[in-house]
Amino acid sequence: MRLAKYLAHAGVASRRHAERLVTGGRVKVDGRVVTDPARDVDERNDVQVDAAPVAPEPLEYHVVNKPAGVVSTAHEPEGRPKVTDMVDSAARLYPVGRLDVDSTGLVLLTNDGGLANRLMHPRYEVPRTYRARVAGTPSKRALQTLRRGVELEDGRTRPAQASLIGPPGPESVVEITIREGRNRIVRRMFESVGHPVRALERVAFGPIRLGRLRPGGVRRLRPAELEALRRTAGSS
Repeated sequence: MRLAKYLAHAGVASRRHAERLVTGGRVKVDGRVVTDPARDVDERNDVQVDAAPVAPEPLEYHVVNKPAGVVSTAHEPEGRPKVTDMVDSAARLYPVGRLDVDSTGLVLLTNDGGLANRLMHPRYEVPRTYRARVAGTPSKRALQTLRRGVELEDGRTRPAQASLIGPPGPESVVEITIREGRNRIVRRMFESVGHPVRALERVAFGPIRLGRLRPGGVRRLRPAELEALRRTAGSS
């Protein structure tokens, strides 16, 4: 693992700040100052920052049921509550696949940067499933449009799965599964077919489902779930 990444995984600093620590001559590997952030290291090396020993923090994987009003980011300059605040952990956790502040539901938190990057990479097309309460009742034609893909200002969406799961009325509930993570994409898709979203909940990310986890609740991934998530992301 590259030295800057090793320091970031150890919770010393962000990747960019870790690179500055290295180039500034503040990092030693096996007793010698190293100024190349790309230097390969592992747990067998003696890594120190300002003479303090460094070791990678254990990897953690959590599922959070994010309430509305909570931002799904690790940093929030405006002082709003963060999804990372919901987990009692000293690890540097980051959300995998953000939800906008008004949306609710499943967010994965981890300090496993490699897995997180794979889960978000377009190559692996990891599915995300949402339940959207929308204005009106989408017609069969509107649902077919969502399934085929709709034209948005930043390009056509990929084919999706979409089905009405409640009775028709002034508002209705549609379950939709997409395989991309553009900003506010589900809301924009429904707006494009004339049914603005009134409430949006993510109920699944890949093989991980929200289930009965209460709003504001947190739990760790079970080993079988983690293995399934890794398979989905093409990771052993």
